[in-house]
Amino acid sequence: METIKITIDESMKGRIDKILTKQLDMSRTQVQQLINEQHVFVNDKNVKASYKTDINDVIEVEIPDAKNTEILPEDIPLDIVYEDKDVIVINKPSGMIVHPSSGIYSGTLVNALLYHCHDLSGINGVMRPGIVHRIDKETSGLLMVAKNDKAHASLSKQLEEHSVIRRYYALVHGVIPHDYGRIEAPIGRDTQDRQKMTCTDKNAKEAITNFKVIERFNDMTLVECRLETGRTHQIRVHMQYIGYPVYGDPKYGLRKDDQSHGQYLHAKILGFVHPTTGEELYFESDLPSYFNDKLAELRLEMEG
Repeated sequence: METIKITIDESMKGRIDKILTKQLDMSRTQVQQLINEQHVFVNDKNVKASYKTDINDVIEVEIPDAKNTEILPEDIPLDIVYEDKDVIVINKPSGMIVHPSSGIYSGTLVNALLYHCHDLSGINGVMRPGIVHRIDKETSGLLMVAKNDKAHASLSKQLEEHSVIRRYYALVHGVIPHDYGRIEAPIGRDTQDRQKMTCTDKNAKEAITNFKVIERFNDMTLVECRLETGRTHQIRVHMQYIGYPVYGDPKYGLRKDDQSHGQYLHAKILGFVHPTTGEELYFESDLPSYFNDKLAELRLEMEG
C-alpha cells in the first residue's frame, strides 16, 4: 500500500474531498470511497468527506494495492470517430480517465469500451485492454485503441518510431512573441511532489515538444503542439517550463484560473498507418464547446 502525504497551505483550504480530487487526480466519488473506507487521515485521525481543512493540517492518504479486480463493462456513451475490426478512434471528453488503476475500477474509457465491443487487445493486461497510448484525465480529444494484439503491436511500434501524428491545441498564459518553438527538456518525477512531473536531469527521459502559434490574445496565446515523445504531462510541463502555463491546469497552471474543465488542452489531430491495410489514416476533432466559448470571450476582449 502506498501512502501520500499532503500539507495544507492557504491556497488549499476547503472540503477535504474537493481538495483530494484535485491533488490525487481522481474523481470525487473515488476520493469519497477512500475516505469512507478509512484510508484518509488528517493529523492521524480519520475524517468525513465534509471535513474542512485548516492551514498546516497534514493529510495522509493510503492508496490500496491494485487487486486482480474484474473490470466490468459499463454503458457509458462514446464519441467514436472511426472503427473497424482492428482499431477504434475515440474523441475522449475532459474528465474521463482512460483506464482503471489502483482504487479506480469504474467510469473509465476502458469500462465503456468493454461494453461497446468484446474484442480488445490483451497486450497491456486486464486493466488496460486495447489501450496503446493515453491522454490525461482532464485533457480532451483523440486517441486510438487496438482491437487485437496484431493491431496493438503495429500501433505501439509506430509510437516508438515517432511516426504517429499527434497535435494538440493548448490555450496558454502570456503572449508568445515568436511563431514557432521547440522545447527539448528531459522530464522526470518531481522529488517534492510525486503527483507532478518536472523538467530535470535526474531520473528523467528525453522529451521534445514543437509548437506554433495559432492565435494571440491580450494576455494569452492559442498554440498547436506537436509531440515527438510521449512523456507524462509533457505539454503541460514543457509550457510551464518556458513560462507559458496551460490555462485551467490544476497542477501546473495558475490558481486564479477557472479549473472547472481542467486544462484547456485538446488532442485535436491524430494520424497513423492502419495496421492491416497500410492506409494512412488522419483524424481531426473539434474543440470542446467550453474551449470555443473561452476563445470567443478572448476575441471580444481584443475588440474592446
